Amino acid sequence: MKPIGPLMWEHRLIEQIVPLMQKEIRDIQSTRRADVVFIEQAVDFFRTYTDRTHHGKEEEILFRELEKKPLSPEHDRILKELMKEHVYARDNVKGLVQSGQHYNEGNVEALGAIVTHFNNLIALYPGHIEKEDKFFFFPVMDYFTPEEQNKMLAEFYEFDRKMIHEKYQGIMERLGANVRRW
Repeated sequence: MKPIGPLMWEHRLIEQIVPLMQKEIRDIQSTRRADVVFIEQAVDFFRTYTDRTHHGKEEEILFRELEKKPLSPEHDRILKELMKEHVYARDNVKGLVQSGQHYNEGNVEALGAIVTHFNNLIALYPGHIEKEDKFFFFPVMDYFTPEEQNKMLAEFYEFDRKMIHEKYQGIMERLGANVRRW
């Protein structure tokens, strides 16, 4: 298996959140209320799975290794676009957190920002995934030998193995910081 296999499988799961966000937007528009639990779970999904797990493997392994290669101008351009899109996604998730907190504090005006951040993520991910799946992942594998690809795949698996521990170590550190403030 090529290292892009797991990344493409992850894309299939990420795609599933788009219609869920679309439904949440329709619900917000029809009821003028947001589902704070959905927002919290969407944020967790984007931060833990999409960004830390998926984008983490791309940026910390695949993109890192690609930056060592003499990329064609086209592949270099796409790589830079993808990295900018990851930052854009992070910024929108951060905005979703902030607007969700404002809404939770009773600010109904925050609904507009929640919808905007959901819409931005909905607009981003289908095209971002298509760009990676159809125009980037397969061609850039040609820069790597079979041995380099196997090493990268093993690094992906090790990265995933550590993720659950990283997530819950962070939760315990945040909980511990909160306890110290009491």
